[in-house]
Amino acid sequence: MRLIAQGAEAKIFEAEFGEVFGADLLKEKVIVKHRVRKRYRIPEIDIKLRKERTVREARILHRAKDFGVNCPHVYEVNLRDMTIVMEFIEGARLKELLERLPMEERLELCREVGRQIGRLHRAGIVHGDLTTSNMILRERRVYLIDFGLADFDSTLEARGVDLHLLKRAMESTHYKWFEEGFEAVLEGYAEILGEEERRAIEEKIEEIESRGRYRERSWVG
Repeated sequence: MRLIAQGAEAKIFEAEFGEVFGADLLKEKVIVKHRVRKRYRIPEIDIKLRKERTVREARILHRAKDFGVNCPHVYEVNLRDMTIVMEFIEGARLKELLERLPMEERLELCREVGRQIGRLHRAGIVHGDLTTSNMILRERRVYLIDFGLADFDSTLEARGVDLHLLKRAMESTHYKWFEEGFEAVLEGYAEILGEEERRAIEEKIEEIESRGRYRERSWVG
């Protein structure tokens, strides 16, 4: 196994299917996500939290699949080691890919991003870390990855925050064209959830942004 990423909560390894499951002939790549122990936590609480978060992430991925979201398959959940073994999604990250494409193709990919988020929200799930770094194009299909911060939450507030975070991420990463790109995301979102839901989510995003501006003004004052 090869360590490819490490965050506050987990280590991410790339491995081969055979390494994990003992089938030497299978060379398919997998991702092994290991939730690491936090030594500052009481051991019983640490085990409980890691177990809950591991189970929740696996359930979220299963439910997202059921609702047509392109995301990794879960192969195994090991609550002794606090690991999830899942499909390795090999392809181009949208963060880099979008900058290389003609505008028309960029916007069509953004619409597909919106469709995927619409399906995710229809399943009652928020991703929690929607950025183009967590989206991969594989065989002309957009996949959402890294569900470590995802949760079951169908409220308009939670969905608004999810899309607000994507808007902010696009503004930072794709600042030259993010307004057109995010508009295309909302178009794709409406294809799944309808125009009424799009209007509601746009109003919620504006409300969230106005709260941020108010806090900034209060801080300056």
